[in-house]
Amino acid sequence: MKKSIAVIGGGSWGTALVKVLHENLPEVFWYMRNPEQADIIRNTGRNPRYLSFVEIDPSGVRISTDMAETVRHTDMILLAIPSAFIAGAMGKARPDFTGKILLSAVKGLVPGHNLIMADFLQRQYRVPSEDIIIITGPSHSEEVGMERLTYLTFAGKDQSKTSEISSLFKRHYLKPVVSDDIYGTEYAAVLKNIFAIAAGIAHGLGYGDNFLAVLIANAAQEMKAFIDTVHPIDRDIKSSAYLGDLLVTAYSQFSRNRTLGTMIGKGYRVQSALLELNQVAEGYYASEGIHNILHSVPLSLPIVESVYRILYEGISPVIEFKLLSEHLK
Repeated sequence: MKKSIAVIGGGSWGTALVKVLHENLPEVFWYMRNPEQADIIRNTGRNPRYLSFVEIDPSGVRISTDMAETVRHTDMILLAIPSAFIAGAMGKARPDFTGKILLSAVKGLVPGHNLIMADFLQRQYRVPSEDIIIITGPSHSEEVGMERLTYLTFAGKDQSKTSEISSLFKRHYLKPVVSDDIYGTEYAAVLKNIFAIAAGIAHGLGYGDNFLAVLIANAAQEMKAFIDTVHPIDRDIKSSAYLGDLLVTAYSQFSRNRTLGTMIGKGYRVQSALLELNQVAEGYYASEGIHNILHSVPLSLPIVESVYRILYEGISPVIEFKLLSEHLK
């Protein structure tokens, strides 16, 4: 297997994954949109905007602001652009993915398409399903950058290929776990961001740990109900790729979705909270996407719908959570 890989995206996940890969490979290609950001990393070995404490060796990381050129050089492409911008960025660059293995660390639905990345890559770019690998948690980029022990889930149709590629990420602080549940793990990564916003709203409103425990237990049930409906296979929702990813996103100090929810619970208007956060909270976009999907899926997901009404219909978090509390058990 060739081991030429490009990371697409200059954010925190892109930075953390470049660090990991360059520790295992002699050369990594890295695309980022911002030329100034690229120049600073080349000159200082640090990303000025994200995980600036992580050291990047510019001699072994080939940084470019030309996505199509970056893709052309490599056999494997790791996508780490927020879902809100992935369609626009790739549509403008028009990269050729023919014969490439696509790894996606994107944790959200593609807005306007309401598709997880596995479906988006197959439908829009004709990438064969066996050449798609989905990377999910439970993880936060900050802890990967700090080399705190982390387990990453690699889900792919071809288990042999998935296992071989996942080994490129293995470090003393990073343990790859292989799964064949592409759709389940990816939908879990989408939903957990919505539930983390709910956890943050509860925290911002002053609800305590007792309520939060009930909220997250119910969120796990909603996750299982949704995933089992849209992709019914035998899976253990209690494993780390599902429940673990939900827990770390709902509770962690590094969770931008929880932070967004906390701000809204404390009284920020949604748009003001998004601006002040100054980072992409995937759950904001995922909430609308899952809400739209539910029009054609016969399910009742009270937490998901409560978050949607707060974010998009302007319903008071105080009122909405009083009503939500009557549905939880």
